[in-house]
Amino acid sequence: MVTRSAFEAPPEWRARRVGGREENSGHPLPPGSVLKRRWWWRQRPVPRLTSAMSSAAGPDPSEAPEERRFLSTAEAAALERELLEDYRFGRQQLVELCGHASAVAVTKAFPLPALSRKQRTVLVVCGPEQNGAVGLVCARHLRVFEYEPTIFYPMRSLDLLHRDLTTQCEKMDIPFLSYLPTEVQLINEAYGLVVDAVLGPGVEPGEVGGPCTRALATLKLLSIPLVSLDIPSGWDAETGSDAEDGLRPDVLVSLAAPKRCAGRFSGRHHFVAGRFVPDDVRRKFALRLPGYTGTDCVAAL
Repeated sequence: MVTRSAFEAPPEWRARRVGGREENSGHPLPPGSVLKRRWWWRQRPVPRLTSAMSSAAGPDPSEAPEERRFLSTAEAAALERELLEDYRFGRQQLVELCGHASAVAVTKAFPLPALSRKQRTVLVVCGPEQNGAVGLVCARHLRVFEYEPTIFYPMRSLDLLHRDLTTQCEKMDIPFLSYLPTEVQLINEAYGLVVDAVLGPGVEPGEVGGPCTRALATLKLLSIPLVSLDIPSGWDAETGSDAEDGLRPDVLVSLAAPKRCAGRFSGRHHFVAGRFVPDDVRRKFALRLPGYTGTDCVAAL
């Protein structure tokens, strides 16, 4: 489990780089802000699961009941712990794997040759938690894949990983917005699609502050395609509550494995980005998922 740490915001993180010059972002974190580090969900003590899930020789996914395709919050936390503690995956490694796979999912849902110049522009909205880190990696890989990403990152995390990922995006000349227009038509006209990397499972809008809450309110009104990473921001990971009144993404990219709320997803494309999950772990958690084709790192559900 990653512990909480208190950091005082250094002066250099109150500015952002735009076109080679430094400019105040307008959204610095207050000194002494408490940084809460999470992976895909809120870190909490989770008991070791017993019976069939306690053995690597668990049931074959093809024989598992249909509802086992989606993980509960406790199962998702246990799977994460298995990767980090037993398989010795690193946090940065998992963020990179998920961010790269998320970008690949975007290319499958919106192939570059089929897009106009304007449709290649992608707005990636990132929060200060781990989903935001995945969004930063996703934006970087979209640039490598010759899309034209722009990042809106209103509450920059002081976590070292977030800072490193931000620097990488800046060095690759990916622009950062200092504010998100409240006139949704301006966004609809400027971008071809939006990637929602604001909140992850277990993170409530009120926990991350006003800028992210206002951004989500704007995203609800957009008419251009929306891609959500792991879960649609604001949804309850367990029940999918707020699925009717919250974000309605066209594409969902489940990280590692789908969470239970994905059962309420009704968009056009649902991908799982979990090829890095070892076969023994898939069997242990009875993940009933489609096979991956060739060298693909994502699979369509």
